[in-house]
Amino acid sequence: MRLRFIGPALAGVLGLSAFVWNADSAPENSHAETYQQLDLFAEILARVQTEYVTGVDEAEVMEASIDGMLTSLDPHSSYLNPEEYRSMQVQASGEYGGLGIEITQQDGFILVVSPMDDTPASRAGIQPGDYISAINGEPIVGQPMNDSLKEMRGAPGTDILLTILRENEEPFDVSLTREIIKQNSVSFHTEDTIGYIRISSFNEQTTDGVNDALTALKKELGTKMSGLILDLRNNPGGLLNQAVGVSSAFLDGGEVVSTRGRHPNDVQRYNARQGERVEGLPIIVLINGGSASAAEIVAGALQDHNRATILGEISFGKGSVQSVIPLGPQRGAIRLTTSRYYTPSNASIQGAGIEPDIEVAQTRLSDEEMEHIEKRQKRYSEANLRNALENDQGRERRPPHIPNDQPPVGYSGEDYQLERALTKLRSMDFASDLSQKG
Repeated sequence: MRLRFIGPALAGVLGLSAFVWNADSAPENSHAETYQQLDLFAEILARVQTEYVTGVDEAEVMEASIDGMLTSLDPHSSYLNPEEYRSMQVQASGEYGGLGIEITQQDGFILVVSPMDDTPASRAGIQPGDYISAINGEPIVGQPMNDSLKEMRGAPGTDILLTILRENEEPFDVSLTREIIKQNSVSFHTEDTIGYIRISSFNEQTTDGVNDALTALKKELGTKMSGLILDLRNNPGGLLNQAVGVSSAFLDGGEVVSTRGRHPNDVQRYNARQGERVEGLPIIVLINGGSASAAEIVAGALQDHNRATILGEISFGKGSVQSVIPLGPQRGAIRLTTSRYYTPSNASIQGAGIEPDIEVAQTRLSDEEMEHIEKRQKRYSEANLRNALENDQGRERRPPHIPNDQPPVGYSGEDYQLERALTKLRSMDFASDLSQKG
């Protein structure tokens, strides 16, 4: 069984017999070159075993070699040893132990894609775009991401110290206490006659959570419901089938996303089920630089079908699909990028991201931040990750810039983007424009 993931990367001895080669399907020269490289690898391993200054754990060395091969392909491919594979399966179910943080690796540092709602990471104030440079005082720069994930996970109730690097601030330490992460990915409330649904990630519970939220909102507001806000900000993604399921709640059929692999006939199309839950209701989707993958699929589908207006900032731009491929008992699995995904209008957002219809900044940038806007914004982009896949359509991310709509000087509110969305939904002109688009 293969799990299809579209979120950021999560955080055994493989003998030469595991390298299966079909000589009939490969040119002879390529076949010979491959075995020369395998001979080179075996020679280097033998040198390490006999001549390195200290003894080495051969299993760990081999595991690191396998992971290095996979991580050289793109930022999201990796090897999962048996322990990591079991942990990944638990995380996909929506409940696991740790800090509640989605990470990837950039230039040797651990980059925070997004903290999850109501977890130790979010409560400690960790933000998308932060870098983690040390754990419990020990530098982790250049360390494999899976090793950093192991260190961050642990028994509930135990403490951990993270050193954070943040733009325009001195490095600082954050102390967190690990806990069981019960990833309730959906929350909701009402704003007068407007419904609000927040999706923090896409796990196995998300589609049911969204449908339950819609049922509760319709019961509370009834025919008075005048609009809906779907908040996908800082949502790092997750399971592909859940992105399709959530989109089905807001579309009456039609394509949600397609995926295309290495070969021309390796195409899969995923359609929304008929039976939209809020037909004709104006919808605004909130996104930002922490909205990635499955979140981008939902935003892109609703945007392409003219079913919602997208408000906020350009999304992260992760347009690839990872398959988790089990390798057998006690051998773990590989997490391998196997395809790209495309929105219903046939647009690949890999590296480019989803452009909002209405661009609104959440915070007002200082003069110093404005001078370094390019350096600041590259932390929120798939395109800036090492070995990131290129956009096969040649689409490029919009250059760093300052949105025209940002909080006024002295703004003291809590959520400027949400306030702007509410103002738009309460506008009769906005509702009229939506009806014309549909």
